[in-house]
Amino acid sequence: MIQHQEGGLKRAKEGQLGMLIYQEKKFIFRLDPMAELQTHEGIIQHQNLINLPWGSYVESHLGKPFLFLEPTLRDILLHIQRRSQIIFPKDIGYILLRLSIGPGKTVIEAGTGSGALTTALAWVVGPTGKVFSYDKRLDMQELSKKNLIRAGLDQQVEFRMKDLSEGCDEKDADALFLDLSEPQKYLDVVRKALVNGGTFGAILPTMNQVSALLEGLQDQHFGMIEVCEILLRFYKTVPQRLRPLDRMVAHTGYLIFARPLMDGFEE
Repeated sequence: MIQHQEGGLKRAKEGQLGMLIYQEKKFIFRLDPMAELQTHEGIIQHQNLINLPWGSYVESHLGKPFLFLEPTLRDILLHIQRRSQIIFPKDIGYILLRLSIGPGKTVIEAGTGSGALTTALAWVVGPTGKVFSYDKRLDMQELSKKNLIRAGLDQQVEFRMKDLSEGCDEKDADALFLDLSEPQKYLDVVRKALVNGGTFGAILPTMNQVSALLEGLQDQHFGMIEVCEILLRFYKTVPQRLRPLDRMVAHTGYLIFARPLMDGFEE
């Protein structure tokens, strides 16, 4: 048995997000001493979880064992409420890397959707950064707000309900990402909103759309253009039978990245 010094254990606190796992089922919630989690496998009182070390096992009133963990960003993204297809965590991770998102950055996104990327951006920029999210649909922005409040990240995000063709209210953003069907139509807006040398990204489902964007990027004098897709394969975690699982997370979209160039520079 692994031994821990009592003072070194990280414990759950009231108001934090917690996650209980029973077999393949995950339940994410904010710890409230007056609340309880009701499942088909029994009821668990939140007050029995507060101050409990993360990584502990707890039993429901039916005696079913649940693993108690602090949810990762991936857990949160996969369990957000959604009314539209979300950008998958495998793509989001690379988007954050390629756009150089970090604490204190200012980021613009257009195409809020259910708010998966919005949530990840808010998580990474932290309380010193800001995310500005554009969408024409009020219902999608309201859903995204609910997801952000649930994750405790709503203070990092400001929503703009407006068509991007009208321009961005912000200037000198560090990065800008488009989840729109015809992003090439907004490249002039992108250039005006980004700081010189900023980073641009987009996601598209088909090659025809990617080709149209590539033509637009060349016409609008963007450089460092790249197109890629992320394929994710998991493996069976049994040492004696290590092999790929039968299913994998394959094509979910093409990712396009570029940088606006100064006039007079030819790549």
